[in-house]
Amino acid sequence: MAQGEVLAFEDYVRTRQEALLRSARRLVPDPVDAQDLLQTALVRTYGRWDGIADKSLADAYLRRVMINTRTEWWRARKLDEVPTEQLPDASVDDGSEQRADRALLMDILGILAPKQRSVVVLRHWEQMSTEETAAALGMSAGTVKSTLHRALARLRQELERRELTSREAVARETGSRQGTGSARETGNHRRTEGVRETGSPRPAGSVRSAAPVATGRVPAQRTRAAATAKVTSVTAARGHTPAPHDGRHDERGRERCAA
Repeated sequence: MAQGEVLAFEDYVRTRQEALLRSARRLVPDPVDAQDLLQTALVRTYGRWDGIADKSLADAYLRRVMINTRTEWWRARKLDEVPTEQLPDASVDDGSEQRADRALLMDILGILAPKQRSVVVLRHWEQMSTEETAAALGMSAGTVKSTLHRALARLRQELERRELTSREAVARETGSRQGTGSARETGNHRRTEGVRETGSPRPAGSVRSAAPVATGRVPAQRTRAAATAKVTSVTAARGHTPAPHDGRHDERGRERCAA
C-alpha cells in the first residue's frame, strides 16, 4: 500500500472510529467484544483499502466486515456442556417485541417528509453528531436541530394517536362482550322465572295474563252468604219472619265444643 493510502486510512480511522464503535456495540452486547470486533474489521479492511475506489462507502464496507466477522465468531463458539440432574430454568426471548417495535418504527417513519426522515435516521439510527449530519445532508447545524425537533414531535403525535385508537378499539370490544353477556343472562333469568311460575318454560315474547286463574273453589264467605240469602228467601215466601239472631246460642255452642 502506498504511503498516501496509509495516511488516508489512518485519518479515516481517527475520524470515524467512534461511529464505527457504536455500530459494533449494536452487533455485540459486551463493550470489550465490540472493541475487538472493530479492531478485527479494521485489520481486514486495511489490507483491501486500495480496492475501495469510493472512500465515501468505507463505512458501509466496514459494517459489512463487522457483520461477517461476528457471524464467524458465532459459528466458532465453544459450547460447554455440564452434566446436571436438573435442567436450569432459562428464559427464552423470541424477539417478538423487538420485531414489533422495529416494524412500528419503520411504519411511522413513512409519515415524515424525506428531509425529516433523513435527519432522524442519521442522528438516532447512525448515531451521528449534529455537525456530521449537517455535513452529510448539506445543511446548517441549526437546520438539522429544528428539523429533528419537528420530526420527533410529529412521531410522538402519531404514536399517541395510534395508542388512543388501539385503546378505543379494545374498549368497544370489551363493551360489546359485556352487553352480549348481560342480554344472555337476562333472557335466562326470564325463562327461569317462567318455569318456576307455570311449571314449564314460557315461550319467548309471551305475555303473562294478569287475570286470576279459576281453580273451581268458592270462598267460604261467599258460600255462607248465598245459603243465608236462600233461607231468607224461602222463609219470606212462606210468610214467616226469621227469628233474630241471638249471640248466646253461639256462645253455648262454643262452650259445648270446648267441653
